[in-house]
Amino acid sequence: MRVGVPKGLFYYRYKPFIEGFFNELNLSIDYGENSGKKILDLGSKCCVDEACLPMKLYHGHVKSLSDSCDFVAVPRLMKTEFGESICPKFCGLPELVGSGSGLNDKFIFTQPIVLNQKNSLKNALNAGRDQLGCDQKQFNKALASGLAAQRTHVGGYDEDEYRYKVFLGGHPYNIYDSYANLNLIKKLHTLDIGVITEERVSRKDKELELIHLLKRPYWTFFVNIYGAARALIRKKEIDGIICVSSFSCGTDSFTVEMLKNEVDPLPMLVLKLDEQTGEAGYDTRLEAFQMILETRKSK
Repeated sequence: MRVGVPKGLFYYRYKPFIEGFFNELNLSIDYGENSGKKILDLGSKCCVDEACLPMKLYHGHVKSLSDSCDFVAVPRLMKTEFGESICPKFCGLPELVGSGSGLNDKFIFTQPIVLNQKNSLKNALNAGRDQLGCDQKQFNKALASGLAAQRTHVGGYDEDEYRYKVFLGGHPYNIYDSYANLNLIKKLHTLDIGVITEERVSRKDKELELIHLLKRPYWTFFVNIYGAARALIRKKEIDGIICVSSFSCGTDSFTVEMLKNEVDPLPMLVLKLDEQTGEAGYDTRLEAFQMILETRKSK
C-alpha cells in the first residue's frame, strides 16, 4: 500500500504531526517532490483559473502523487486548534481538487476535521484506517506519535545575526514554499535582512493585540499575522514588515489593509505571489526596501 501526502497548503503548518503520524504506519509513504514548474503546470491544467497560486500548486502535488500511489491524503480541515476559521477552500478541498482531477476515489482522510473539538481529528483519521489496512493499536500509536511531534516542535524563524530584522507575515505555504515565493528568505539574507515569523510570537501576545478590535476576529490567518505584527511593533523587536500574500486571496484582502494602519513609522512591503516567475521586479522591490531600512537605521 502506497500513500501520497502532498507538500502543499497546511502541510507546512502541521508537518511534524503529518510526518510523525504517517511514518509510524506500516505503509509506503510518498511525500512527492517539492514545488516547481512541473508541479505548477500539472496543477494549472486541472484547477480553475481564478484559484490562488497555493491552490494550483496543491492540485499539482495531488496529480503528481496519484500516478504512483494507491491513495492520496486530502484532508478536509474546518477549523484550527483555537476554533478559528480558515479559507473556505480548505473546507471543500476534496471536492475542489477532485472536480478538476477526477481522482476522488483515491482520496482518503476526507472527513471534516475540527481541531478544537475533542476526538474530531482521531475520528476523521480513523475513518480512513480500514482503507489502509491498519489495526487500531498501530493507528493509536501513530496518532500519539504525531501529536507529540507537533506539540514539542518549535517552528518558524527568529534570526538575530543580520543587520536588519523584519516580521515576515503570511500564510505558512507562502512563507515556506521557496518556489512560490521565489526564494524570498534566501534573497533577504543576501540583503543582510533576517526574519521573524508568527510562530515565535506567543498566542497570549497575539491575543493581547486583538482586545481593541470591535469584535473578535474569526480568521486564524488574521490573528497570526495582525496579532504577531502588532506585538513585535509594541516590543520594538523589528525594523520593518514584509507581508507575503497570494494574488486574489480573500482573507488577506482585509488583513493587510488593517495592518497598514498599524505599522507607522515602520516601513512595510506587500509582495503578491502569482504564477509569474520573473524575478527582476521582485528583486528591485526587495532592494528598495533594504535601502529604506538602511536610511532609517542611519538616522
